[in-house]
Amino acid sequence: MTDATEHEDAFKNRVANAARTLSACAGYFIDRISFDAFAQEDSMEIALRGGPWKPDVVISLSNLHQVSVAKGPELSGSFIDEISLIHLPKMPHPWPDDAIGRLPRFGGLSEFAWLRIIGPAEVEAIASIVTVYTAMSDAEATSAQQTA
Repeated sequence: MTDATEHEDAFKNRVANAARTLSACAGYFIDRISFDAFAQEDSMEIALRGGPWKPDVVISLSNLHQVSVAKGPELSGSFIDEISLIHLPKMPHPWPDDAIGRLPRFGGLSEFAWLRIIGPAEVEAIASIVTVYTAMSDAEATSAQQTA
């Protein structure tokens, strides 16, 4: 594989790896959503909690191009029925049918990650930077302390 091909696939691979991590988060709860629209780079963080037996997860999105949050009666502790993170490539590569029309596409536009969380609260965001952080579960942390 050439360096150019590796570079072209780097973001796609990052999104695929993050999507694998997030696929285990169905059944988690949205603990917190933070949004900063006035910084040099718009950003959004979504903290997910699965309970003491599962690791906490934080989704960090930057350079946002589209954000939508439709909250149910209670956003705090909102259950996640489905969660997905989908790579949206640069032109001329096609986008999935569900993504078409969400953003205007033109040459020179970067590739994106499209986050969708479905449950009583629904969150959707399209960003050009995505990072998923996973912490140790409380049970794992307690076990690690006891063995140390």
